[in-house]
Amino acid sequence: MLDRPEHRPVLAGKTALQAPGIRLEPLLEGHLLHVMGVIDADGLARPLSTAGLEASTIRSAGYQQWFIAGDEALPSSRIAAFSSALQGTAFVSDQSHGRVRIGLSGPQATELLAKGTAVDLHPSAFPEGRSAVTLFGHISLQLTRTGADSFELTVLRSFAEALYEELEALAVSLGALPEL
Repeated sequence: MLDRPEHRPVLAGKTALQAPGIRLEPLLEGHLLHVMGVIDADGLARPLSTAGLEASTIRSAGYQQWFIAGDEALPSSRIAAFSSALQGTAFVSDQSHGRVRIGLSGPQATELLAKGTAVDLHPSAFPEGRSAVTLFGHISLQLTRTGADSFELTVLRSFAEALYEELEALAVSLGALPEL
């Protein structure tokens, strides 16, 4: 008998949807580290490099809080190295098991997002690299602009399937079809 259940990506059965103006896709679960402490984004660069996490992105998650996100699953030794590099300035909590990332891109991405969130998505108000903790309908998530027409939505694992299905319905209303 197994001591613990086998890990299964929560959106494993979901396919990407695409149309000329929109793309919705489940992203690799990878890693998501929550950093809390007296440090800014610039101050996180060296500890990320020390732990070999240069490819990860830094996202604001509130006052003196950051999410470090990436596509690669991390062994506990790399998380410990990152935590050690931050010793005395910040604490690290691995959230990889509890949150899921969803990608949304294309010229119609802001149109789709406007149907569920009150965040002003105009590039002058929400430029590339900006993050906001917000609601999409009734589901809390972190919304990050990753490119001119690209967004990443990070949601608690237990709400990921419901959010994805809501986004699927909206993407289909914009002409998206399952990717073959």
